[in-house]
Amino acid sequence: MSDVVAIEKFVKQFKDLKTEIAKVIVGQDEVVTQILISIFSGGHSLLVGVPGLAKTLMVNTIAQTLGLDFKRIQFTPDLMPSDILGSEILDEDRHFKFIKGPIFANIILADEINRTPPKTQAALLEAMQERSVTVAGHHYKLELPYFVLATQNPIEQEGTYPLPEAQLDRFMFAINLDYPSFEEEVQVVKKTTTDNKTTVNALFSAEEIIDFQHLIRRIPVADNVIEYAVSMVGKTRPNSNTAPDLVKTYIDWGAGPRASQNLILAAKTHAAINGKFSPDIENVQAVAYSILRHRIIKNYKAEAEGISEEQIIKSLF
Repeated sequence: MSDVVAIEKFVKQFKDLKTEIAKVIVGQDEVVTQILISIFSGGHSLLVGVPGLAKTLMVNTIAQTLGLDFKRIQFTPDLMPSDILGSEILDEDRHFKFIKGPIFANIILADEINRTPPKTQAALLEAMQERSVTVAGHHYKLELPYFVLATQNPIEQEGTYPLPEAQLDRFMFAINLDYPSFEEEVQVVKKTTTDNKTTVNALFSAEEIIDFQHLIRRIPVADNVIEYAVSMVGKTRPNSNTAPDLVKTYIDWGAGPRASQNLILAAKTHAAINGKFSPDIENVQAVAYSILRHRIIKNYKAEAEGISEEQIIKSLF
C-alpha cells in the first residue's frame, strides 16, 4: 500500500475513532483530538483539569477504542516505585521471581501524578523515554505501542508535588481541560443518570497503531516548516537574540530541542488527520500551545501581572 493510500485510510479510521469515542464522551472534541495526535505521534500526554471532568473515563474509552491493554495507577503520597514497576519475590523453590507491576500495559493512566513524591514520579521516567524498565539489575522491554497519559489537578490544590521540569519535558502535550458548556453538561447528566450502558468497539489493533506511527514519521516536511518550528522554540529562550520582549520580560526558562522535535512530529500527525500529505506552518501553530505550554517557565512578574502561557506562545507566531 502506498503512503498516499495509507494516509487516506488513516483519515477515515481516525474519523470513525472520534465517532466511537463520542458515544461515551460528550464534547471535549479538541481534547480527544490532541490525545489521539500524541498517541499516533508516539508521545505522552498530561491532562490538566479540576476533578470530575471525566479525565479517567476519557482515557479508558480511548484505550478501548484503540483495542489496547489499559492499566490505571492512582498516585498517592505513600505510593512506592515498586508499586508501579513491580518487584522480585521468593517463590516456593527459593528462586527470585519478578512480578510485573501495572506499568506493563500499552496505555498507562497515571491518575493525579502530582500527588506522589518525586521519587515515585521518577519511576515513570525510564519507561516514558526508553520504553523499558530496569528492576534489580534486570532490563525488561515494554510492549509497543506504549503511552503514558497522566492527569494532574491544577497546582493550586494542597498536598501536591509539582512535576520536575525534566519529567514535564517527557510529555509531548500538556492539555488543559475546561468545564463543559451548559448544553454539554445537560447531555452528560442525561446520559449518566440512567441504567443504559454504552459500549464502544475496538477499531484498531496494536499492529495498526504501530504501522500508522511509522507512516507519520515517513511524511515529508519542507525545510521552511522545520526552520519555522525551530525558530519558534528558539524564541521562547529569554537569552536568545530573536526572543520577543514579552519572553524577555516574563520568561525565566525556555523550551529545549525536544519541543522542536515534538512540534514537527505533531504537525505531521495534525496534517495527516486532515488529509494533507505534508504539514505546513498552520499545522505547526495548531499544535504549538499544547507542546510549549508546559515547557516555558514564567517568572514571578508574569504571575503577578496575570500573563498566561497562551499569550506568550501567541506572540511567537
